[in-house]
Amino acid sequence: MDFNGKTAVVTGGSSGIGLALAKELVGRGCFVFLAARRAEALEQALAALGEIKPAMGAACVTDVGDPAQVAALREDVLRRGRAPDILANCAGVVHPGLFQDLDPEAFEWMMRTNYFGAVNTVRAFLPGMLERRSGVIVNIASLAAVFGVVGYTAYSGSKFALRGFSEALRMEVRPHGVRVALVMPPDTDTPQLAYENSHKPLELKYLLPELGVISPEQVARAIIQGVQRGRFEIVPDFGSKVLVTGYRLAGSLSYTVLDWLLLRARKRIEREQAQQSGSAPGS
Repeated sequence: MDFNGKTAVVTGGSSGIGLALAKELVGRGCFVFLAARRAEALEQALAALGEIKPAMGAACVTDVGDPAQVAALREDVLRRGRAPDILANCAGVVHPGLFQDLDPEAFEWMMRTNYFGAVNTVRAFLPGMLERRSGVIVNIASLAAVFGVVGYTAYSGSKFALRGFSEALRMEVRPHGVRVALVMPPDTDTPQLAYENSHKPLELKYLLPELGVISPEQVARAIIQGVQRGRFEIVPDFGSKVLVTGYRLAGSLSYTVLDWLLLRARKRIEREQAQQSGSAPGS
């Protein structure tokens, strides 16, 4: 896909992966509409795009969880005489915690943004893509859309939903010239990750091998390459690709492995807590 002269709508475009992707697109000659909830952050993001190429971006304050605001975004895009060739659903929220500690509102909040936010934007912009028989829809999921772990009942639920939606949507729209890409990044160095880390259950710290944190720019470049190559699943880094492949090959055995890892993590926590208190476990 040649991005030069194309138009993109990027939700969650004021920071993180959304902003990094917007910069990559503008650098390739694509006009980008940024959508996010905070006006001040949008203005700063738009200024950053202008430093790459002037007059190649626009912004619209939008809460993707509100269908009325998404409809207003669509009208704003069309009013400017542009039909999006690319829709990138980068808006996302996360609040980890054990199920019994999470308020019901946390589940609704994450589903509203992470899942229904994408459903709302696709509903708004897909008809035009089908009419033109062209377009790409990029949905940002997570490794948490592949397997669920302790502390992510709400977040994984929303990302699993997004993954299922994307898989079914791909089959429906592919015969009509529209493509779908599902992006599954690991921990990415964004403001959201800093918030997430402050709320993660302690068990999660020791549960899985340390994959490292990748940059939003690396994710954005992987998206560009994946779209150009016509890929559906885009996993931005080698470590995550190995993890996803291993998990899928293990089948039902993967649950036994995860349970063992959780038990090992809890034993390590007990040892560290005992050392800090100056007493042996069980004393």
